[in-house]
Amino acid sequence: MQQAVVNMSETKVNSNFNKSTGLPRKRFYRARAHSNPLSDSHFPVPTSPIHVDYSLHYPQIFSSGQVGSARRIQFADIGCGFGGLLITLSTLFPDTLMIGMELRDKVTEYVKERILALRVSNPGQYQNVSVVRTNSMKYIPNYFEKGQLSKMFFLFPDPHFKEKNHRRRVISPHLLDEYAYALQVNGIIYTITDVEELGEWMKACLEDHPMFEPLTDEELKADPVVGLLSSATEEGQKVDRNGGQTFQAVFRRIGMADSVI
Repeated sequence: MQQAVVNMSETKVNSNFNKSTGLPRKRFYRARAHSNPLSDSHFPVPTSPIHVDYSLHYPQIFSSGQVGSARRIQFADIGCGFGGLLITLSTLFPDTLMIGMELRDKVTEYVKERILALRVSNPGQYQNVSVVRTNSMKYIPNYFEKGQLSKMFFLFPDPHFKEKNHRRRVISPHLLDEYAYALQVNGIIYTITDVEELGEWMKACLEDHPMFEPLTDEELKADPVVGLLSSATEEGQKVDRNGGQTFQAVFRRIGMADSVI
């Protein structure tokens, strides 16, 4: 099957855009806060990472139809929402390819249009960031090779409060096996939530997994990305405005996992 990709080489101008900023207006892309990751959403998926057409995502970097390049995506924002973190990271790490993975179609379309508009208004910038509509809980191995990623982000995921729905949580012992496969040794997994119970759950899952270890306090302070987990995201900004509290868990993929995977 072909890849479910939003073609990042085309843009359009219509009433969905703010005339003064040139950016899409979020109210035209509203969707439910979360989607059921266990539902059978219908969109094509690449059969393997080598079938991901990078030219559709990064048309100024890769030629049309180019697959199998030595240069690979390194950052993945799982459930990227409206793309706030990706946009910020794009200019902080201009030589790093990154992608947002989002299940909701309208939200994915908003992020696509946002990136395209930023490319037009800032020539030469934002060419390293893209978005794809997909179910990351099912298709991570279809997009990323073993040890490909250096950073994975799970920011304000759906808490799925009911115990019967905990299997839908994006951080779980089973899914951590897949994330460990995609992460390179010393790669970092970032999580944050404003739901204390979910924060404890994600931290416990990572602590119990043999392939991850927490960053030290010194490492957290030295990592420029940690401070962006809340401030660069729409969800984090909302929590801050409401005086809420957030709970982070940042872990490193350790080398001993190589003998397990």
